[in-house]
Amino acid sequence: MVQKLCVCGAGTMGSGIAQAIAQNGFSTILFDVNPSVIQQAKETIGNNLQWLIEKNKITSNLKESITDKLYYTNDIHECIADIIIEAIVEKEETKVDLFNQLVSINKEDVILATNTSSLSVAAIAGKTAHPERVIGMHFFNPAPLMKLVEVVITKYTNENTRRIILELAAKLGKTAVLCKDAPGFIVNHVARPYYIEALRLVEEGIADFETIDRLMENCGFKMGPFKLMDLIGNDINYAVSNSVYESMNKPKRLKPSSIQEEKVKNRELGKKTGKGYYDYKTQGSRDKVQD
Repeated sequence: MVQKLCVCGAGTMGSGIAQAIAQNGFSTILFDVNPSVIQQAKETIGNNLQWLIEKNKITSNLKESITDKLYYTNDIHECIADIIIEAIVEKEETKVDLFNQLVSINKEDVILATNTSSLSVAAIAGKTAHPERVIGMHFFNPAPLMKLVEVVITKYTNENTRRIILELAAKLGKTAVLCKDAPGFIVNHVARPYYIEALRLVEEGIADFETIDRLMENCGFKMGPFKLMDLIGNDINYAVSNSVYESMNKPKRLKPSSIQEEKVKNRELGKKTGKGYYDYKTQGSRDKVQD
């Protein structure tokens, strides 16, 4: 029976996943090597839960219960759990190294789930001890609110790992979609043209960011492509675009945009840095994306 989970990486996605897990009654460890990132995650989760109280979504007692289920650490030796979900930097060798460290300190049946949005789960599993217990569990931002989770299986994944992760997704109130390991999985593969074609229109001087967002939202999309890239993070979005482009033998239609490359170089990553395609530092700006 799954009783304790650990999330490695306390950034925007990792802290969101940890919050979602704790909100659904599981004891949760949130690990990051950087103490300041841990502190920021603790503050963010606290603010998120307070917002839920103000919206009458949870009670103060429930907030306290959720908070009590969260344990924060920067000591990897405390990352002992039934299931461990990594949400660290999108580098295959870093994820593999983390997983092998976790295998060495955990019990023999620990399941290792990667939240990667752009790397091959099979490649990570193939270099990890006990690859049959490695699986993809791709959440979407913001993790406490977004219902979809892509569960990514590889040629190594055994039936027990698959079953337990699907059951976990259901217990977290998520809609799990089972898919095979492939470039971009399902969502990021389908979504590439939404971002890249929008960027291409700007590159060619046909329209600006704001006009494209407004038009797409008027067509029924909940969020325009530029607002969505700012929410996801231009670094993450650009990395996924590059990964899909390379994995599919560089088709011209999927070539990553120089505009987004420049945004990443300038650390204009979106909401998390205060500026992307829009400026989030200016209070009351008409360009400010609403939550």
